[in-house]
Amino acid sequence: MIEYVSATLKDIKDMQYLVEPEVKSGVILARNDDEIATNIRSYILAKFDGELIGFGALHFHTDKLGEVRSLIVSPKARGKGVGKRIVKKLIESAQNLKAEQIFTLTYKREFFETLDFTEIPKEDLPAHKIWADCIKCKFFPICDEIALILTI
Repeated sequence: MIEYVSATLKDIKDMQYLVEPEVKSGVILARNDDEIATNIRSYILAKFDGELIGFGALHFHTDKLGEVRSLIVSPKARGKGVGKRIVKKLIESAQNLKAEQIFTLTYKREFFETLDFTEIPKEDLPAHKIWADCIKCKFFPICDEIALILTI
């Protein structure tokens, strides 16, 4: 049975191992151990028999706007609803915190559209997002990710 749990500091090593191939390819931004530790409360993990098979984070930019980021599912667990369940957990968390909207930058438009996210121009995102995160990307400033948003 898959369980969805909050991350702990002891999970960081496994999280880094799972996300490493996607970081190398440039699909997900690299986050060092300290950055993950600082934001550990933002992460939801999916575990199957104690093994980490996916995770995602909810990061806030304003008192109304959050971001789904660092979403990863192990290749062997893809197509089984794990990613959707993680995002739904993150949406529930945002609702509990009274956020109004959640956005994501992704190459997986169709996945997020099945969760009722809609495409928006990247220029509509907070400027500090670009300077805090996007500038770290190996593809910056030529970005072909798609910005999508969900109104809660």
